[in-house]
Amino acid sequence: MASISDRVSDTGADAREQIRQLRDQVDGLMRERAGPALSGAASRAQDAARHARDVASEQTEALSSRVREMPIAAVLIAAAAGYLIGRLTR
Repeated sequence: MASISDRVSDTGADAREQIRQLRDQVDGLMRERAGPALSGAASRAQDAARHARDVASEQTEALSSRVREMPIAAVLIAAAAGYLIGRLTR
């Protein structure tokens, strides 16, 4: 007949083995499920960044075009904005 310490030791070993198996299962599930989700999120983030860069480029080009069409108005607007910012920061 096994002693109490032997039974406790066996129970502890069984618990450790079950924990190891659960850890392996969780790792496998994370690789299967989280990997594709993270890849998809990264792809969407890249698409959003690319779109934002394109919009910023288009807006910059449009502003440059307007400044070329109306240089005096652009200088007056820039001077007024500089004056207001200077007054607000004092």
